[in-house]
Amino acid sequence: MRVEQDDFKARHWRDEPKYLDPEPALVTACQEASERDYSASATALFKHSIAFLHTAFGSFDLSILSLQQLAFRSSSPSVSPQSKERLCLSLSSISVLEANSKMAHPGPSIANLSQTPSSTTGGDASWYNSMLTHLSTQPPWPSDKEDAILEPYTYLDSNPGKEVRTKLIEAFNVWLQVPPRKLDAICNVVRMLHTASLLMDDVEDNSDLRRGIPVAHKIYGVPQTINTANYVYFLVFSEIFRMNEDSTSARTDSPPLSPSTTTATGVAKATVERLVVDELINLHRGQGMDLLWRDSLICPTEEEYVEMVNNKTGGLFRIAVKLMLSQSPPASAAGFPDLIPVVNLIGLLFQILDDFMNLQSSKYAENKGFAEDLTEGKFSFPIIHSIRSSVAHEITSTSATTSEPTSGSSAQEGGVNLPNPKVLPTGATGAANRQILNVLKQRPTDLATKQYAVSYMRNVTNSFDYTTDVLQRLYAQACAEIQRLETHLGIPNPGLKSILEALRSSWTSI
Repeated sequence: MRVEQDDFKARHWRDEPKYLDPEPALVTACQEASERDYSASATALFKHSIAFLHTAFGSFDLSILSLQQLAFRSSSPSVSPQSKERLCLSLSSISVLEANSKMAHPGPSIANLSQTPSSTTGGDASWYNSMLTHLSTQPPWPSDKEDAILEPYTYLDSNPGKEVRTKLIEAFNVWLQVPPRKLDAICNVVRMLHTASLLMDDVEDNSDLRRGIPVAHKIYGVPQTINTANYVYFLVFSEIFRMNEDSTSARTDSPPLSPSTTTATGVAKATVERLVVDELINLHRGQGMDLLWRDSLICPTEEEYVEMVNNKTGGLFRIAVKLMLSQSPPASAAGFPDLIPVVNLIGLLFQILDDFMNLQSSKYAENKGFAEDLTEGKFSFPIIHSIRSSVAHEITSTSATTSEPTSGSSAQEGGVNLPNPKVLPTGATGAANRQILNVLKQRPTDLATKQYAVSYMRNVTNSFDYTTDVLQRLYAQACAEIQRLETHLGIPNPGLKSILEALRSSWTSI
């Protein structure tokens, strides 16, 4: 220990004789400090420094009160740079002394040791003599471990989102009339699948925020989050199997979640397990194409986009309704209408609206970040239109209604110069627009670039106008189909209409 202390003196006070006696220097620092800006971190800093100096030089005899006063007062910015530098040097030497101390007393903190009760304390090799017997049965899985590995899931699940899927289940149940116990189980399965898919999406998109809080993998790490999401996928099937077992021993008027594999006429019919598997395959196909386009910088066609959305977003919507159809007494009657087309239409409407809101909604920016799709490099619906649209064609169709900025001035939005919608990029006549494609390639994080890109899509390619036009057309088709279903079934569905109206108000209010 004396070697480190002597070395510290030689290195740091050899050329400064006035600091050979540390006590006057610290007293001076105390006198120079003001009585403001107290902080716990400053207290800890100075206590460590004084403790070291006391150990190294043996010249301190300060009371506890004096230590506290010194710590508090020296937290002020008015402390001289020399005093701060000298105390930092003290801390650097403290780290050496503490490291030597830990080497003398090795061993992890008790906080790093599992507290699970064990039949052996470890270090006894004879315990392995009966390992064959020990491994002959699977021990029960403790609840504390279950909670631990599900923590990324429960972290996100405890902060619910828009709950659109739950509202859709409730609305479709006006027609399907699924027994309450089965409906609760279906809601739970759909929620588990949706939340698990969000955990994976956030990892694959390298997102920062989800529902206004940090994404799960920023808290728990990527490996744990991926494992939890995969684990929840398998828990879904465990839940379905459990409900089947419960149904077998329950009332005879409550059919099992998985129906018979054949109809009354002997025609093969898919089990619910198979339906869920098929839609999870579709979901991963859609997500796979979305990632492929992003990482390869390939802008898809709008038709490819619709196919991707129908697989990815539509898959979870279909799972919910297909599970309900499997348990619906009215749905088993002859002539019951097919609900899947309107489910697919609502799923497409929902996703295009989500893409629109990502680039336009201030509320969305609060929950997920401004124009986060640009940062992720995602080919969303407005971005696809902007990239693929012909600038010359767009200018021709809008030039009659667009006025140029006044000479000598430039239009601005949020401090960013807007692109002039009547000025084509060099060599762009009749060519595809590449500005947004190149912005997407950069994965911008700065506000200025993203504001410029959004302005370009609004003013040059009119992509937001095009998006709202498409949304309105999808909305009209969905309303017409719901009206047809109401007439066919003889049951009005105000809940479903209310959901559509809420979606419509999202884009009309911007």
